[in-house]
Amino acid sequence: MQEPADSPRRRCYGCGDANPEGLQIDFSIDGRTVVGRLLTRDAHQGYPGVAHGGVAAAALDEAMGWAMYAAGAWAMTARMQVRYRRPLPLAEQLTVRAEVTRDRGRWLEAEAEIRDSSGKLLTEATAIFMRLPAEQAREMEAFYLGRAQQPAGG
Repeated sequence: MQEPADSPRRRCYGCGDANPEGLQIDFSIDGRTVVGRLLTRDAHQGYPGVAHGGVAAAALDEAMGWAMYAAGAWAMTARMQVRYRRPLPLAEQLTVRAEVTRDRGRWLEAEAEIRDSSGKLLTEATAIFMRLPAEQAREMEAFYLGRAQQPAGG
């Protein structure tokens, strides 16, 4: 997907590089699999020295959302189940990976995981996403690719 420099995606909490409060996960797409780099920061702290569990859940949800794009779908999370295996350490580069595991038409299933730099599994999730209706998907694509109609007078 080729996006303009002023794309609203840049302000996304999960992957936006222009959102100083966000996770700023840098994703790459390899076929139907997405891989992202997440650097946890002090602002993500839950208990001392570890990231809040919500940060892990947000990162997993974001990765599975990117997996939807990789599968050619515009979809939103309908249900997500997270398994916390180990705490996410702060100030460490982590890897987030996700892929769509099943396409059931309107519903898509996905899996994601977060691993530390040594490859240890920290957190994993499964989710069901609901595909957006065709018209709404076209609107989202136009919005993110900078082709959306500008409101009159603005």
